[in-house]
Amino acid sequence: MFAKNAPQGGITNKDAETIIGASVKVEGNFVCEGDMIVDGEVKGKIATNGFLQVGNRSVINADVKAGNGKISGEIRGNVKVDGYLELTASARIYGDIDVQTLSMERGAILNGKCSMDVLKAEVIKGEANDEAAEELPEA
Repeated sequence: MFAKNAPQGGITNKDAETIIGASVKVEGNFVCEGDMIVDGEVKGKIATNGFLQVGNRSVINADVKAGNGKISGEIRGNVKVDGYLELTASARIYGDIDVQTLSMERGAILNGKCSMDVLKAEVIKGEANDEAAEELPEA
């Protein structure tokens, strides 16, 4: 369910399908299905149905779409995340965010508007509560 697609603390290099290293500069549209780590520079668009992790030295000049994500670097563009998005203290977003659930550490910068799909978040919360209840042993 939801928690499986949003790992706490992010993903490791061995878990990622795609890694854009710190010395890599990409121009154009970058699309993948699995988890992605961006530590370099991207200009264009980024889209993944998986987990997107943006390193603290990353600079992205692109619109971004992901299933879930953790942002520690800079994004100049709009961000759309279907599920959970974590902005760490070093995150800098210059654009709008459209997200279901947002966590933002003190020090993170969001220079844009944030839209949250409250109805979808309530459905997910209800499903999580149902799963938790199913896991409880019967008395």
